[in-house]
Amino acid sequence: MTATDLARELALTAAAAAADKLATDIVLIDVSERLAITDVFVIATGSSERQVEAIVDEVEARMRAQGVKPLRREGRRDDRWVLLDYSEIVVHIQHAEERAYYSLERLWRDCPTIEFSPDAPTNAATATKA
Repeated sequence: MTATDLARELALTAAAAAADKLATDIVLIDVSERLAITDVFVIATGSSERQVEAIVDEVEARMRAQGVKPLRREGRRDDRWVLLDYSEIVVHIQHAEERAYYSLERLWRDCPTIEFSPDAPTNAATATKA
């Protein structure tokens, strides 16, 4: 089983929003076979607390434009690691130091990734093995 089309679309929307605010190392991980609670993790890095905040604001605005609101928001107070839970996807916006320390990609390395390029149209994504 792979991520649903809706989850893939939402993940690509979130990733594009993060890219527009100059997030780096954007990764989309299809965790649907390992987790029952969500289909895709979107992970992106901000270089400062201010940039993390700007990325989060843009992701929320784009998702709201698609009629989707987060079920839960964690970490907004200090803007080092903000988690946005949209049920189908979970968006992790991390400061570079937290990203290196927690290394979520390493924890989920057995899961396939969803290809994302900031320059490509969002409907051109394909699943690949990590």
